[in-house]
Amino acid sequence: MDNLDLKILSCLKENSRMNATAIGEKVNLSTSALLERIKKLEASGVIMKYTAIIDNEKIGKGITVFISVSLEHPKYDESFREAIAQNEEIIECHYVTGDYDYMLKGITGSSQSLEKLINFVKSINGVSHTKTLVVMTTTKNEFTSIQ
Repeated sequence: MDNLDLKILSCLKENSRMNATAIGEKVNLSTSALLERIKKLEASGVIMKYTAIIDNEKIGKGITVFISVSLEHPKYDESFREAIAQNEEIIECHYVTGDYDYMLKGITGSSQSLEKLINFVKSINGVSHTKTLVVMTTTKNEFTSIQ
């Protein structure tokens, strides 16, 4: 991957629906050469998928939370991950270092649904401790860093 690929990724990050001609003009590359590079980025897994970024508040999911989770024992990892994968309100799950084993990011719409989400996580077999942080304001929300 070279500097030209990084410029292409930056354009796609800004707007994945930008057409190849416009991207080619921005990075000074012919449309056919650009499309070939994009295909290589897709084939190598650098570009995993194209998606829409949705305003959670506008769809009734205005509460964002981070839930730190400790498991009793690593033997619960697989079943924990499977349970988390089934819950649509949990949008990220990270295995982390430090005082907790996992960091979850969840979105929900009300204090009642937040309570259900927290109780869901606490009820997963092997969960020994949780800590929930409610996001008050988001100052920056980038999805990846190209540089």
